[in-house]
Amino acid sequence: MPIFKILSRVDAYVDYTTEVEAGSAEEAVDLVYEGHVPVEWTSQGVVEFDAVRMSAVNEDGEDIDGYTRGKG
Repeated sequence: MPIFKILSRVDAYVDYTTEVEAGSAEEAVDLVYEGHVPVEWTSQGVVEFDAVRMSAVNEDGEDIDGYTRGKG
C-alpha cells in the first residue's frame, strides 16, 4: 500500500508580548498599535482553536487530488 503525508492545518493565534510605559492600558495599546514607540516582541506560544482541515499533500505541500476533510 502507498504511504501518504497528511497535513493537519489548525486555526491558531501566535501570541507575542512586549512592555511599554504609558499612563493607562488604553494609551499603551495605542502607542504600540500606532508604532509611536519602538518595541521588541517576545513569543508566548501558539493557541489553537476549532477549525481543523486535513488533506493529503505531495512533496511540494500541495493537496493531492483536491480532497480535504474538515473546516478551515
